[in-house]
Amino acid sequence: MTITTALRTLDSEGADGYFAELYGAGEEVIAEQKKRYAALVEQFRRRFGDIHGDPGDIHIFSSPGRSEIGGNHTDHNHGKALTASVQLDALGVIAACEESRISICDSTYHEDYAVAITEYPEPEDKTGSSALVRGIIAGFKNAGFATGGFKGCFESRVLPGSGMSSSAAFEMLICGILNALYNNNAIPMEKLAAIGQYAENVFWGKASGLLDQMACAAGGVAALDFEHPAAPALERIPFDFESLGYRLVIVNTGGSHADLSADYSSVPVEMKSVASFLGKEALRGLTVEELTRRLPALRRHCGDRAVLRALHFVEENRRVEEEIKALKENNFTAFLRLAQESGDSSYRWLQNAAPPGAIHEQNIPICLAMTELFFRLHGLDGDAAGAAPRAACRLHGGGFAGVIQVFLPKECVDEYRAWMHRVLGFAGAGDAGQHPSEWRSDPVFVMSIRPCGVRELRQKDKSAQ
Repeated sequence: MTITTALRTLDSEGADGYFAELYGAGEEVIAEQKKRYAALVEQFRRRFGDIHGDPGDIHIFSSPGRSEIGGNHTDHNHGKALTASVQLDALGVIAACEESRISICDSTYHEDYAVAITEYPEPEDKTGSSALVRGIIAGFKNAGFATGGFKGCFESRVLPGSGMSSSAAFEMLICGILNALYNNNAIPMEKLAAIGQYAENVFWGKASGLLDQMACAAGGVAALDFEHPAAPALERIPFDFESLGYRLVIVNTGGSHADLSADYSSVPVEMKSVASFLGKEALRGLTVEELTRRLPALRRHCGDRAVLRALHFVEENRRVEEEIKALKENNFTAFLRLAQESGDSSYRWLQNAAPPGAIHEQNIPICLAMTELFFRLHGLDGDAAGAAPRAACRLHGGGFAGVIQVFLPKECVDEYRAWMHRVLGFAGAGDAGQHPSEWRSDPVFVMSIRPCGVRELRQKDKSAQ
């Protein structure tokens, strides 16, 4: 599409299906996204000028963030996880170019840079998204895939440092662009995810597992199995929370993962120390019985926290299997119980609710406590007589800071938002079009499940391609 054609397409009713698929139905939601896309197209025009001739077309790509539904800190030990991609996304307006470089202007992170497409890119002592772009170029070349130049304007609504995978959303966006422009969209999703992980591990220096990239790439609700990390298994679960009258809610507790790399990395390191003591590469395949049988020796050799984290892994892996079964059988009561158990295990066994030694700032524990109190005050938590729970909350993502996840009946969402605003001292209300900068004024965000990974808006696009 030319810039003029793109703006005309965005302003037409023909693109409504595309926007409803990615961001949810509703005139206000669709109108807000059309405005957002058009603003980024105009930013591209201001930054790079009008595009004429071959290869003069612009392309518009979107890549989702993700929410971890189950499987907290399981992927790095070859475990299982349950994820969902969400409507918050990274967006890029780009055009291919004959220059051997990728030029990016990112309004969210206030970056404007160019990365040369060299024959053998090497990691440099650099931070920021340019390091990820270099790593993706290297990953494509190492795998024998084609690369080429492009220029573009980017922005993101995936809250950075929140555990919703803003970096993986960006990685999959760049991978999706290179796949579409120079590889005829022939590269499998799993390989693109592995390239994103490689860029983050080697060029960005963050020891993440593959869960984030796979969840962003897959779209929808997905069951992931990392028993074979080089070729993880994926099963899409056709489940819709809203069809049962529930909402997936994310609460920004404050703080960021940005300065917590050591705390985050300690989790897989300690888990693997237990596995190594038992003669294994990773914890996958070990049982509670094996761990408890060797408990005194494990405590002496690895330390109590490492043992507790290993026990969390084994039990969390089992829970994911049961959560998948519950969703397939539409047994949402069982799912809620399991989700609450997962959160409790992360808090007490995995111990990633707050940074070690934190006394005066424990954002996640405070938000979990206020949410559980809301459940009790509104009769959502069941009772001693065995009534079924009607809500659940859990720590989400890497932990230590960021967000918590809440499953709520839709009729309770507005009251919960008002409650959290009051107890946390916030004012105002947000909506599905929130920009990351607005999370400071409204920490409660109602999510919708996005059914697809990276998508390109096409002329007269009315539905999924």
